[in-house]
Amino acid sequence: MVDHLRYVAIGDSLSEGVGDDPHPDGTPRGWTDRLAEALAAHHGGVEYANFAVRGLRSAQIRDTQVAPALALRPDVVTFTAGMNDLLRPRFDVAALRAALVDIVRPFTETGARVLVVPIPDIRSVSPAGRLLGPRRLALNAIYRHLAEEHGMEPPAETTGTIFEDVRAWADDRLHLSPLGHERLAAAAADALDLPGHVGWEVLPEGEVPGRSLRSEAAWVRQHVGPWVGRRLTGRSSGDGRTAKLPELVSLPRS
Repeated sequence: MVDHLRYVAIGDSLSEGVGDDPHPDGTPRGWTDRLAEALAAHHGGVEYANFAVRGLRSAQIRDTQVAPALALRPDVVTFTAGMNDLLRPRFDVAALRAALVDIVRPFTETGARVLVVPIPDIRSVSPAGRLLGPRRLALNAIYRHLAEEHGMEPPAETTGTIFEDVRAWADDRLHLSPLGHERLAAAAADALDLPGHVGWEVLPEGEVPGRSLRSEAAWVRQHVGPWVGRRLTGRSSGDGRTAKLPELVSLPRS
């Protein structure tokens, strides 16, 4: 195998790519695949693996993804973890902090660059944004702690960016749209000092789509109802799913 930069993604549905346009085989593309392509273009190739599985909470990501990801000796690690913890009835800040430290520290101790995706203010995107406000702030405070005390890259600022715009979000208002995935990949590339990725935060031109009673009712029926049903029955969207790309693959310069 060619000794290129090694990039490993771990996490939940966001890192799996849910909401983005799929590859020809139906696999979600997602911002991590897009970032891997950008890294390959810049470095002349990259070795890429992705352990993400939708629906997982932070402790599950720690318990199932950290060890196999570490075994690949990555140079760059991105992770998304914490959002599924926010959405559960019981929110244990201390346990969440401990799980996230256990995710980040093993990688930074090897010298890997570790990037996390902070949680934006989604009050303009979803009614859940107001309910989750205090929890979002607590989670982002943990991310800052990880950067200050455990060597993680500082989380990006999301206030006033594309990620507070409904156009960056899929119809379920929980996952990013193709535009959101594209911009998140650009933001991560910019954080990793790849040239040509500035301006990711800028709002797109055009009018923001409006809402109506009919559109809100359709959202509740199509997305909120099934999500609540899974919570009540103890099911997860990740049940039966395995890692997206559990072995390194070589991506050449495109």
